[in-house]
Amino acid sequence: MPYEPPTHTVERSLRATTGAKVIAGVDEVGRGAWAGPVTVCAAVTGLRRPPEGLTDSKLLTVKRRTELAELLRTWVTAYALGHASPEEIDDLGMTAALRLAAMRALEALPVRPDAVILDGKYDYLGAPWKVRTVIKGDRSCVAVAAASVIAKVHRDKMMAELGIDHADFGFAANAGYPSPVHKAALEERGPTPYHRLSWAYLDALPQWRHLKKVRSWADGSVPEIEGQLGFDF
Repeated sequence: MPYEPPTHTVERSLRATTGAKVIAGVDEVGRGAWAGPVTVCAAVTGLRRPPEGLTDSKLLTVKRRTELAELLRTWVTAYALGHASPEEIDDLGMTAALRLAAMRALEALPVRPDAVILDGKYDYLGAPWKVRTVIKGDRSCVAVAAASVIAKVHRDKMMAELGIDHADFGFAANAGYPSPVHKAALEERGPTPYHRLSWAYLDALPQWRHLKKVRSWADGSVPEIEGQLGFDF
């Protein structure tokens, strides 16, 4: 399916309205997975013409995405990755875990960004960062699209490596997201050390339900930016 290539429109707008010079595009991968970390990439690209075919990582074939990620690692001005572990996701909730992973990525950049373009509707970063949220920014903004591809390829490789000792779960193919193979392995073997144990899928697994973690918040409620998927047979 044809798609419009990403542009620097949002970055140019931020430069004009805020005076920002260093702008990072930020995107995450792994939010909806049942296993593995949530991974965030922060990428600084400047206003150079992007590589041919750059777009949201989800629109690319595995082969093309891998090729692009290899190219982007040297094409971008700078990039850094941040992760929040399954344990941190269980302890903090997804919104706070995303912020933690994004902070780790941004703080690992060699230069602190003056502004951030964040993919999506919700600003899970907040102060002290100057944030512009862009729905489908991974398709429309060059820096966010670059971050999307680098993050996806990095996390997929990480999940394949984590899955070596848990071959029945198919992490190399599903990257920790729900799939028939993943669901069947969970039902038979229970969660691995890489699974998120506060998530709703455990409610449908009576023999493993005792492993579920329940978070308790000091203020009584912490809003989540996206609902968790249940175990639907």
